[in-house]
Amino acid sequence: MEDTMKVLELLEEIEDVVDEAPGLPLTGKIMVDAEEIFQIVREIRLALPDDVQQAKWIRDERDRILADAKTEYERIIKEAKKQADYLVETDDITLRATKLAEQIRQDAETHAKVLKMRTYDYVDKMLFDMQGKMDELNMKYFGEMYANLEKSFDEINEILASNRDEMKILAYRTQNEGPEVTGSEEL
Repeated sequence: MEDTMKVLELLEEIEDVVDEAPGLPLTGKIMVDAEEIFQIVREIRLALPDDVQQAKWIRDERDRILADAKTEYERIIKEAKKQADYLVETDDITLRATKLAEQIRQDAETHAKVLKMRTYDYVDKMLFDMQGKMDELNMKYFGEMYANLEKSFDEINEILASNRDEMKILAYRTQNEGPEVTGSEEL
């Protein structure tokens, strides 16, 4: 809330600069000190809510979680292969080892799928919340005078919507993935 108040104060400061700026005769335009406006914009950026910074953190966290799931999956598969190689002493043991390796592989795939789905749900929720907050900020604080800022918010919302759509597609693909290993493949 404090950050929001600071942003509002800085926006009022921009309004004051615009109101006090001398006009150019016959043009309807005004002259403002560019450095003063840029300084206020820099302060607005610093005062924006942490949610804007969280968007990058969410993306990085999603990538980290997916990388961890892949590493865990590969480790489990490697371990299953080691166990299967060790147990290949007789036909009976080989059969049991193959079944065990398949079960471990399925468990790893299920675990990876669950992790992916949780990640997608988490990222989607964060993107949805961020999208809502961006809409709220846009509706509350910007009008015709800030058309360029409104355009930036719209672009950010489009990116967030696109990211959410991508997450939904990835979740759909993950949800509908089936086992690709057949019984004739060796471990």
